Amino acid sequence: MPDASPATAHFARRRPGWFTTHVFNPLVAAITRRLGVSMLGSRVLEVRGRTSGEPRRTPVNLLTVEGERYLVAPRGETQWVRNLRASGEGRLLLGRRSEPFHSVEIGDEQKVPILRAYLKRWKAEVGVFFDGVGPDSSEQEMRGAAPKHPVFRLSPPAS
Repeated sequence: MPDASPATAHFARRRPGWFTTHVFNPLVAAITRRLGVSMLGSRVLEVRGRTSGEPRRTPVNLLTVEGERYLVAPRGETQWVRNLRASGEGRLLLGRRSEPFHSVEIGDEQKVPILRAYLKRWKAEVGVFFDGVGPDSSEQEMRGAAPKHPVFRLSPPAS
């Protein structure tokens, strides 16, 4: 993958294992979606597949920083990232509640405080995907991690 973006290359190296794919993610999705219990901000992201047009669901961690809401892709350029880029919108599901949103991907230069806040909250869960970068890492280390982790700012849909 010589011409791949840092986020794509990162995802290729950090594919989720069997346990995450077959046990952890379905369990979190079931607790979040079916029971309506948010585990530290967890939601189920529903976004249209860019090829099939079918709704695709995956558990995500919703982060709020200074009143703005974000989705961070700890594993890099995953399928949900590609689908969200293509559609620019989706829904966050929690139990029977469904919250539509529009998204804008933010640039690497804006990601540092968001990634720092994300790692402060979820490092135990996602730290392995950040190659040793943590919430207390230097500004330079955080800037180095930024291209590997897409971040989307969420806003309500226009009325």
